[in-house]
Formats: sequence, structure tokens, C-alpha cells
Amino acid sequence: MSDLPADSAAAKISAAGGQAAAAAEPLPGTLAAPPAVEFRHVWKVYGEGTARQGTALEDVSFTIPDLPKTGEISSFLGPSGCGKSTVLRLVAGLEPQHPPTRGSVHVLGRPVTGPGADRGMVFQDYTSFDNRTVLDNVVFGLECRGVSRRQRELEGLEWIARVGLDPRRDAAKYPHELSGGMRQRVAIARTLVLRPRIILMDEPFGALDPATRLDMQDLLVRLWREVEATVMFVTHSIEEAVYLGDRVFVMATTPGRIAEEIHLPAASAPARQTQAEPWFREQVTHLQQRLERIEAAAVAQ
Repeated sequence: MSDLPADSAAAKISAAGGQAAAAAEPLPGTLAAPPAVEFRHVWKVYGEGTARQGTALEDVSFTIPDLPKTGEISSFLGPSGCGKSTVLRLVAGLEPQHPPTRGSVHVLGRPVTGPGADRGMVFQDYTSFDNRTVLDNVVFGLECRGVSRRQRELEGLEWIARVGLDPRRDAAKYPHELSGGMRQRVAIARTLVLRPRIILMDEPFGALDPATRLDMQDLLVRLWREVEATVMFVTHSIEEAVYLGDRVFVMATTPGRIAEEIHLPAASAPARQTQAEPWFREQVTHLQQRLERIEAAAVAQ
């Protein structure tokens, strides 16, 4: 979400002819920082050359700028099967989506060759280790890095509190003792304790009840402002995409591609209040109509 106030930032909608717009030109006399994420004509084809060949992504290009001390959230929205999760996993460097069949994926100016410490991912499924406590789950990455036990505990307890859990009450619990919302808070803490520059979130709130989902959206915005990272957020919820996104990448299917990139004003209030604002309802209506046209076109093929 950008730092522009909602009453001064008009929504800027640009059809990109199937591709997202490039990053803004640098000021004269300055060196352009490499983008946080850049896709260059990326294709992902499974079973290429066989009878079971299927194209998940077709010629996808987009750029997400790196905004030091600010960051931004980009939402990826589209029907099932349009390649949203494939995009995230290509950035994460996770097989079998990585590597792309054609084209290239760059993070912070470097080609993605596999997973890296500069990227962290939060999945839809609850991915806690069942045999580890909340604290031990949160500090797992620090443990793998060889951080001392004392330092792990200090940082782990701090992040347990920052995601809205009670360190004294919750740190020693096991995942089966937690609600779905609490388990996702643990997953977010486990990712952010490592301070990645890029945070990848694949429908992390999709299984939560509506009230908890809104609470988690507000939590994400607060934490994002603290860590100043670039967030790529996949969702099926139009309201969630509009509330969280500085920009929304609308994806089409058969095959997956970027149909439109929409820049949005910042939400200046919590999720429940923002959803009642006129600009918010206008953007939701626009996106709903756009997705309906995309899905109708896919059925007609």
C-alpha cells in the first residue's frame, strides 16, 4: 500500500496490452535501483513436447520497483488456474515451477537460481511443524542460520508479540492448540523474523473466517510498514486485493497472463472502515466486471 492519502490519490487504470507497465524512469543524474521483481517474457510450460503439454504462463512481463524504506504490496488476482501461485513460486525459486520454460525472473537485479534468504513465503496451508512449539517454529530459520539460542529466543518472543500473540501464554503451545488465525500469525512471524526483502504470500488468509481475515489484513499492513518490504500477495478476494494492493495485477487464464495492471490509492483506515468508502466500492466493482469478462472469454474458447 502506498503512502499517498486516499483523498489525494486517484486510481490510475492502464490497460497494458497483456503486459504490466515498466518502472518509472530515474531522475537525471541518478542510478536506477534494480527492481524488486522483474519478469521478462516468462513462459511456464509443463510436459513440453508431449501429449500432456500445458501452458501455465504465456509471455508474462511485469516490473515491481524496489522502494527502500517504503516497499509496496502488489496483489495478484484472477480465476483459478491463471498462474498466480506459479508466479510466486517462480520468484521463490521453488520447483517444479522454477525455472521458467522461457524468459527470465529477476529479484533485486539478479536472476533467480533457487530459494534465497532475500525471499520469504507464507502459504495458504498451515505449515507449522507439529512437534515444535510456537517459539521453536518462529525461530526455525534463525536456528538454521546458526543464531545462538539466547538470541533466537529474544527475537522469537519479540516477533510472537509483534504478530499479536501473547509470548507468556502462547510461546510454549503446539500448533494443534492454536486456531487457524493464530497458526497463520506464527507463519508470518517465522517469515518476518528473517527480515526478507521480498515477502511472498499465497492466499494466506483464504481459510479464515471473515472477521479474522479482516483482522489479519490489518495486521499485515501494520507489519509491512514496520519491515518496509516488497510484498506479493495472491488472493481470490477482490476486496482483499483492493485493500492491500498499491497495485493489482489482474490475471487471465488459458493460458495464464497479465491482463491488466491497476494502481490504487492507499487505504487510510482499517479494513472494515475502508470497505465502506466510495473509492473502494468503485474499484471492487470495476475489478468484478473485469474478472467476469475474463472468465466469460475463457469459457468461450
